[in-house]
Amino acid sequence: MEPSGGRSRAELEQQGRTKQPAEQDAERAFQIPETRKGHNMSTEMSTNTTPARGLALATMAEAMSFANMVAKSAFAPKDFQGKPESCLLAIQHGSEVGLSPMQSLQSIAVINGRPTIWGDAALALCLASPVCDGIHETIEGDGDSMTAVCQTSRRGKDANVVARFSVADAKKAGLWGKAGPWTQYPKRMLQLRARGFALRDAFPDVLRGLVTAEEAQDYPQSEAAREPAREHVVVRPKFEATAVATATHDDMERSRMAVNKAATVGALEKMQTVTEQRLKTGFYSPAQADELLNLINGKLDILTSEPEDRGQEFPHEAAEHEVTA
Repeated sequence: MEPSGGRSRAELEQQGRTKQPAEQDAERAFQIPETRKGHNMSTEMSTNTTPARGLALATMAEAMSFANMVAKSAFAPKDFQGKPESCLLAIQHGSEVGLSPMQSLQSIAVINGRPTIWGDAALALCLASPVCDGIHETIEGDGDSMTAVCQTSRRGKDANVVARFSVADAKKAGLWGKAGPWTQYPKRMLQLRARGFALRDAFPDVLRGLVTAEEAQDYPQSEAAREPAREHVVVRPKFEATAVATATHDDMERSRMAVNKAATVGALEKMQTVTEQRLKTGFYSPAQADELLNLINGKLDILTSEPEDRGQEFPHEAAEHEVTA
């Protein structure tokens, strides 16, 4: 019996096997790229890693929009928060070595002004590369004789690359006993240092010259980066008028006249107290108060150096001892 529509069963089966382009695109969007599975590779190998999974940013506008979104979120590392430009450059730098956008943000770090890659990400990139035939890490010895060893094997190369970093090396570099990870996780830091050396020697084409962040953190900073910016030295006069001083030129003239008219030690001492109080309240500036106090002290020196019966207190001074405002 013929199927409906006048088409043979063979034609319908062929139609089922032939999918429309839209259907193929939809399926392809949800397919996970297959990783390499035990290929027999010759000495001629491509160093390109498997394309990173995740969001594909096709244009600059898409990349900048994504960077702005990440910079505002809690997913951005501390150094990238609020800095969309830094996010964008980290994404671009990571894409050049085969990292997806989010992997780039988590794996690329700027240390002392230089882009670096965290040690675990560097190991992952090298292991995923088709040129890598194996990486083996060990810790030999114990205590001060401890040595981290990283041995790498590259396809098409007969000799392995072996890097060692010992406690003696760490002491020579001034790292052993250094506050932070070198004190808290000494074995791990030895391992990461040996790894960084081995991976850069064996797979420079995979890492594209990136140094591990753990190694870069131990580099001494330049003098310009370490020395804080010096503040400009401002030379100020001995006394500086404050913004809240309210005494006018006429106020100062009346105060000077009152000091000159004072005829007793008691009147001058009271003027001295009033002047100091008005300095504290801001009526006089330091310069104005200093001038009046010098006048008062000079007048006191004159009065105390003469006989006590010289001159009597003027009638108007007996009634008013304060510096008039």
